[in-house]
Amino acid sequence: MAKEYTQNRELSWLKFNERVLEEAEDETVPLLERLKFVSIFTSNLDEFFMIRVGSLTELMHLKESSIDNKSGMDASQQLAAIYDAVKVLYKKRDKIYGDLERQLRVHGICNLSYRELDDSEKKQLKKYFSEYIEPVLSPQIVDEHHPFPHLANKTVHIGAMLEIKNREVFSVIPVPAIVPAIIYLKGDDCRYIRVEELITAHLGEIFSDYKVKEKVSFCVTRNADINPGDEEFDFGEDFRKKMKKVLKQRCRLGAVRLEISEEISEKFLKYLMEKIGLMPQQVYLTGLPFKMDYAFGLTGQLSKDKALALSYSRFDPQQNPQLSLSQSLIKQIRQKDVLLSYPFESMEPFILLLKEAAVNPAVVSVKITIYRLASQAKIVEYLCQAAENGKEVTVIIELRARFDEQNNIDWSERLEEAGCRLIYGFEDYKVHSKICQITLNDRSGIHYITQIGTGNYNEKTAKQYTDLSLITANQQIGSDAALFFKNMAIGNLNARYDQLLVSPNSLKSAVIDLINREISKGSAGRITLKLNSITDIDIIEKLKQASCAGVKIQMIVRGICCILPGIPGKTENIEIKSIVGRFLEHSRVYCFGSGSDEKMYISSADFMTRNTSRRVEVACPVFDKECRDKIRNILDCCLGDNAKGRLLQPDGSYIYLRAENDDKKDCQQLLMTWAIEAAGSQNQEKASVFSVSYFKQVLDRFINYIKPKRM
Repeated sequence: MAKEYTQNRELSWLKFNERVLEEAEDETVPLLERLKFVSIFTSNLDEFFMIRVGSLTELMHLKESSIDNKSGMDASQQLAAIYDAVKVLYKKRDKIYGDLERQLRVHGICNLSYRELDDSEKKQLKKYFSEYIEPVLSPQIVDEHHPFPHLANKTVHIGAMLEIKNREVFSVIPVPAIVPAIIYLKGDDCRYIRVEELITAHLGEIFSDYKVKEKVSFCVTRNADINPGDEEFDFGEDFRKKMKKVLKQRCRLGAVRLEISEEISEKFLKYLMEKIGLMPQQVYLTGLPFKMDYAFGLTGQLSKDKALALSYSRFDPQQNPQLSLSQSLIKQIRQKDVLLSYPFESMEPFILLLKEAAVNPAVVSVKITIYRLASQAKIVEYLCQAAENGKEVTVIIELRARFDEQNNIDWSERLEEAGCRLIYGFEDYKVHSKICQITLNDRSGIHYITQIGTGNYNEKTAKQYTDLSLITANQQIGSDAALFFKNMAIGNLNARYDQLLVSPNSLKSAVIDLINREISKGSAGRITLKLNSITDIDIIEKLKQASCAGVKIQMIVRGICCILPGIPGKTENIEIKSIVGRFLEHSRVYCFGSGSDEKMYISSADFMTRNTSRRVEVACPVFDKECRDKIRNILDCCLGDNAKGRLLQPDGSYIYLRAENDDKKDCQQLLMTWAIEAAGSQNQEKASVFSVSYFKQVLDRFINYIKPKRM
């Protein structure tokens, strides 16, 4: 049964992706950045179809389809609603893209059709086609001797209806991955043509014995929701081999979407749908490229001045002013907790901490959980170095991190070769926690340095996602972390911890207890949450109960939000904001209470059922006053955002909180400014560890400017 204060997760996610698309409409965003937002929207939608639509399609075919506990819809009803919503989004995206293309042309950045080329350019491209593209093409006709081929997931194809001797045959050419998606033309401007345009223009030469009657570029999206947890996997030494088989299987699952580049005859379209196995509502007409990764490479084709004019101003993550990178990080952290705020502050201190641990004779072990890594990872280099230096290095690496499986398989092999002990997690639970522990044994005994974060140990995304990373020598947290790694090694998911909240056993129940604590205070209760998504119906019900008790609840939820605020008698005391901006909001923070009574946690877990019940996640309390103040100021900054912030309405829509130019408060821009100013303190202060946080001093100068009105 649908509840008036909840909404369907899939439709909520589509609204989030629409907010991403709206950034491409925002004229305050530089042109090339707006094109990137179209690209992000497109890749997001690709993954949505591969995973969410794919899984719903499978559910629809089950005899007893499950009912969504937020909307009351079964799988087929959800799919129907998704198809309708996506049709609207395609039209909106095509219009925005068309507007952007026209504006980019003013600056000499032109996505050309073949008919726009002059004779010399056509000659140039014909030579390129003959030498570099045609030799690697694999054209095929379909007849009694040539069966309809398998169309690989997200591969661009050129399809054509051909005629020979009054007989019609279908032909298809997959565009090989080895050819560039776009081809740049010579000249001062950035003029380019999509490779499928070039191939389509030369179809008559490829099929020289045939008459080309109709032609179209198209792309098939397939279900990619392979979950090894559903299989009988033995987590032994050959788990990597089994994961490799799973990845091959992903390429051959059923189709869930067909995208076509232009209108084609009803007969042609019907033929494609029958062969691929799709219904009309699963077909989408679009004038956009099927893949838009090229948008991130356009700046490399421009002059420096033009690239700067059409892009965000450069920002490099700053150094945390509390740390001196020229001195022992281990010694500094044993004196005082440090909180890193990515991407405003650099990940470098943590990386250098691992580097120091690899050679420090007092370090006896390094333990870490890994979910996603960059393709080039210094973290792996230093873990391997530690193992080669005789340290005990334990790496819990999740081989089922969706779409990063192969990367993690490759890194696991490198780590194992270096002598690291590998653990692949649990059969039914993904390990999504972000925790690292360095154990030291010196004359004073055993000591722990523990790092717990909200984001992955990914050196690339640490420059793109907003995340928090706490590094502490607190021995209570350290003892819990040591117990956590011990339990992971022996397969114990039922342990209790003194300080850490760990799913699937204790995190959810602890959160509910903390909400109950605020309910007992009535109208004096306060809850502040920053999450990527919330879908867990038990937590939603408890937040509704808190609202009914008068607890004031402020939430920053970037993406999926299945609870609706402002419903009289239900959620009228809940306010929910979403921020979509230059960086991807990714940090998870839970705050219960206010002032000295406030309990604050950072976490790897969203309030989604998969996080609270089906993954290993860790939430860590923040005790240090300066770290707590820093987090609170960040939260206040986000809550006060009236440039990129949008308020969720009771009907599920979002409204901009846009102020006039002079009063605009863009939280990400402010945090960049603060980080730059705080880093500048290193030129003024010489102490290795500041007794008074300069960063907090800088924040305090802004706090009255950004502090939101308290509910």
